[in-house]
Amino acid sequence: MGATIPVNIAAVFLQIALVVFLPMLAGQLTQYFLVRRYGRNRFRQDWAPRFPPLSTLGVLGIVFVAIALKSSDLMARPEILLSIIAPLLVLYAFNYALSTIIGKLMLPRGNAIALVYGTVMRNLSIALALAMNAFGEASADAALLIALAYIIQVQSAAWYVKLGDRIFGARPA
Repeated sequence: MGATIPVNIAAVFLQIALVVFLPMLAGQLTQYFLVRRYGRNRFRQDWAPRFPPLSTLGVLGIVFVAIALKSSDLMARPEILLSIIAPLLVLYAFNYALSTIIGKLMLPRGNAIALVYGTVMRNLSIALALAMNAFGEASADAALLIALAYIIQVQSAAWYVKLGDRIFGARPA
């Protein structure tokens, strides 16, 4: 196509560090200090169950803010949602199909399911970092894209769990 897109590699790595590694480090340090203070058993029983809902709440907060930032555009031109959702649906359908086929052909049931979830479900934070760097000043556009992808990802994962036994066969006893 003859066009080049300038990419600031240092900015990409900094964005990934801020979006992926800083929260991961904060989580590890939190776990370390709580285990040190309360012990491993009490951490597992009392503290660990509290973190998934907090994490979900944080992500939903990001989704809310991203959609709120674009609300005036979305109200004026609702077709923006279709132009974002349609390619995301195609991307997720392709990812599910490809990883399911590869998993069924090459792996035992448990590893195949892990492959599907490992490939389809684990890339949003890196995508957010890359999209925010690529879109620059239009980071609200990137955040909206990632927010809608998160909504599709969570709902599609719930459906995929329900279809798991049909796709991969019943769990062995």
